[in-house]
Amino acid sequence: MASVSSNEKLLFAAAVPFEAACRVMSLPEQHRSRRLHGHSFIAKVRARLPAGGASFVGGEVDDLRLRLEQAVAPLDYRLLNELVAEPTDENLARWLRERIDISGLDTVGIQSTADGGADLDSGQHAHVWRRYALESAHRLPNVSREHKCGRMHGHGFQIILHADRDLGAAAMGIDYDALDALWAPFHTELDHACLNDIPGLENPTSEMICAWIWVRLKPQLPELSWVTVYETAQSGANFDGRSYRIWKEMTLDSSLVLHRAPEGDPRRRIHGHTYTLRLHINAPLDTVMGWTMDFGDVKDLFAPIFKRIDHHPLHELPGLAQADAASVARWIWADTQRVLPQVDRIDLYERRGCGVILSSADADIALPL
Repeated sequence: MASVSSNEKLLFAAAVPFEAACRVMSLPEQHRSRRLHGHSFIAKVRARLPAGGASFVGGEVDDLRLRLEQAVAPLDYRLLNELVAEPTDENLARWLRERIDISGLDTVGIQSTADGGADLDSGQHAHVWRRYALESAHRLPNVSREHKCGRMHGHGFQIILHADRDLGAAAMGIDYDALDALWAPFHTELDHACLNDIPGLENPTSEMICAWIWVRLKPQLPELSWVTVYETAQSGANFDGRSYRIWKEMTLDSSLVLHRAPEGDPRRRIHGHTYTLRLHINAPLDTVMGWTMDFGDVKDLFAPIFKRIDHHPLHELPGLAQADAASVARWIWADTQRVLPQVDRIDLYERRGCGVILSSADADIALPL
C-alpha cells in the first residue's frame, strides 16, 4: 500500500446506527426534548490508525466498524438516561469516546437525526451542525449562452450551518433550537424565491450563497465555523469566512478481492461495493463567474478516471496491488492530481460512513452522512 506524504492525512472512518430513547432534562421547561422520545442515532468515529492497527493490512475499515459496534451495543434499544445522565449528542459522544478501544482516535460523533449532530475531539471541542432545506430558483448570469445553468431553473437546496465551541464540562455546545431560530428569517427570505432577485445574490452560485449567509449570520452566531450549500445531492460548496471549497460526489459499483485477508476469510473472494466517492476542491474564487470551478468541468476532467474504476475489478488496476479503501483512495489521488491538482481531499466510503478520508493536512471540513 503506497504511503502518503508528510503533509497529508489518512483517516479511517466508521459509522454504526442504534435505536434508543432519552430525555434531556437540562433544557428549558416546556422544551419538547424534556419529554421521553426516541431517535434513530448514528455513531461515527474517525481515527488515524497506526501501522499494525488492524487484523491485517486492508482490514482497517471493517475492524474499526466492529470496534464501534461493540462500543455502541450497550446503547442500542436502551433508555439512555440509565447510562448517561444528560444524553445530549455531545455527552453521548463523550461516553462513547471513553469506552471505545481505538488507537489514534480523532473524532467521535453522534447524529441524532438526519438533520443534526455533533462531533467531539479529544480536547472537548464540539463541532455542531444543523441542516435546512430550501426550494428555490436561480440562474447564473455570467455563464456562456450554451451553459444550462444560464437558464432559469430550480434546486432543492440544502444548507448546513456548522458551529464550533469549546465544550469544557457543558452538556451541550449549541442548542439546535437556537440554530433553528437564527435560521428562520433566512428561510423566509430564501425559500420559494428566485435567488437572483435578492440583493447580494444577483449571481447566486453555491459559493456566493454560502458567503451571503455567512456575512449575515456570523455577527449573530460568533461560533459559526462553516456554511455549506448542497446545490444538488452530489455537489456543493463550503465557506468559512476566508476560503471557498467545493465538492463533487459520485457512486462507483466496483468489485474487489482483498488478497491479504486471512485464509478462509470471505474478503479473499471476489465481492463488491457501491462506493461513495467525494472529491473536495480548494481553489481561488473566480470573482467574475462567482465560483471556484464549474461542477461540470470537475465531472468532465475526472470522467476518464471514473471510467477506469466504475464497474471494474479494482484489484486489477495497474499499480494497485491491494484494493482496500485506503489503497484505492491513494490510487485515485495520484491519478486525480494530474488532471485536477486543486483536489486536496478524497472521501471514499464502502458503505454509509465506513471508509477513508485522504487529505492534505488542513482539509478538515466535516460533511454529515
